[in-house]
Parts: sequence; C-alpha cells; structure tokens
Amino acid sequence: MLLAIDCGNTNTVFSIWDGTEFLATWRTATDHLRTADQYYVWLSTLMNLQGIEAQITDMIVSSTVPRVVFNLRVLADRYFNTRPLVVGKPDCALPIDVRVDAGTQVGPDRLVNTVAGYDLFGGDLIVVDFGTATTFDVVAPDGAYEGGVIAPGVNLSLQALHEAAAALPHVDISRPQSVVGTNTVACMQSGIFWGYVGVVREICARIRAERDRPMKVVATGGLAPLFQQADDLFDAFKDELTMHGLTVIHRHNQTDDRTLNER
Repeated sequence: MLLAIDCGNTNTVFSIWDGTEFLATWRTATDHLRTADQYYVWLSTLMNLQGIEAQITDMIVSSTVPRVVFNLRVLADRYFNTRPLVVGKPDCALPIDVRVDAGTQVGPDRLVNTVAGYDLFGGDLIVVDFGTATTFDVVAPDGAYEGGVIAPGVNLSLQALHEAAAALPHVDISRPQSVVGTNTVACMQSGIFWGYVGVVREICARIRAERDRPMKVVATGGLAPLFQQADDLFDAFKDELTMHGLTVIHRHNQTDDRTLNER
C-alpha cells in the first residue's frame, strides 16, 4: 500500500492508495513541530477507527514546507521501514519536463498537479489550484510544465481585509445572491467571489491569448467547488488532483518506463 502525503502551507493531507483507489483520506493542520511519533499515533488511530488494516509499504511526499519533511522521513523509516520519495529531490524522477528559467525552483505541488492534469486530461491545460495561494499552472501539449501565475489565495485576501480594516468583520466565502450588497457582509462576499471569478477569467484568457491555442481549464483545491458555481469558469474539477499526481509519480519511479502513455 502507498501512503501519499501532500503537505501544504495550511493543511497536510494523507491518503492511502491500494493501487486502484484511495481507501481513505485525512487532513491535519501543517505543523513543522509535529514529530514522527505524533504523526503515527494520529494516523494509526484514524486507520483503526475506519477499520483499515492496510500495510504501508511505500510512501511519497510533496511538501511546500521544507521543515516538515524531516519528521515525515522519520515516520517512513521508523514505522513503515521504507524510504519515502520526496517530489523535487534528485532521486524522485518526474514523467514530465520542467521548462522554466535556469535556477528556478518550482513548488512540488505545482509539478504534481501538472503530472496529474496531463495524465487525466492531456496537454494544453491550465490548472487552477485554490490553496493558500491561487496558482495557475500551464501544461504544454506534451505534458511539460511551462510556468504559471501566483496570486494571493482567497482566504488570505479575506484575512488581510479583515486585519487591515478595523470595521470589516471576518466572513465566510459564499456566492452572493446579487452583485451589489446591501450590508457589509454581502458587500465583502460579493467582492471576494466575483473579484476572484474575474481574476480567474482574465488570467486564463491572457494565458490562452499568449499561447494562441485552445486550452482546457481544470480546477482543484478546497474552494474550487464554490467558484465552479460561476458559469463556464472551468472545464473540469478534480478534488484529489494532487493525490492522483502523487500516485502517477510513484508508479513512474517503480518502472524503467520514464514517459507517460502516449495519447
């Protein structure tokens, strides 16, 4: 069984993959102080509660928080007797090319999303990930990563608005009934929702114009279902896109075949 771990700036997701499907997925707050022992107690408890008796034999990690990786490596070694693949490290091969400026470090989550997007939807793709930051990643016709765009995340923008303006409350994100709000909360919700709809539309339109070819838009991340309510904003939505990408990268590293299946 494969334990796939996606460590983001806000949350860390653990999924168990049996080679065909995910048996379970759990989420915890990202904390670089959490020890390998704490991870194991938490994980084994959840597995027991759900009656999962899977024997973890492999582990793969994608982390945007470097300080977390050490304790995840200890978790793999101490409790699962395995050496984890860590996306972005030299011993973890990718089934795609990365075409960016020399010396540029690309977030591992963005590379994983590119691998997953190409595997599921083919090339000529824009992957929009609603995380701590809202990222746009461009997938070439042959699956290569060609760069992208980083914008402030939705919740980050709301938090900044609340903290910088004393009179503005913290509000939940939802689609407003009308564009023009008649109270403070409705005004803020409209600004965030329709503002980010505009951000996604404009950035995707400019990427398409710059590439001068049709491109599909695939959304992922916690707030993607909310923004999917805007008509024709995305061509597809994939909740477990990053996790799927981790399984593809793991499979790629288990074989001598270093290319994705031809389309």
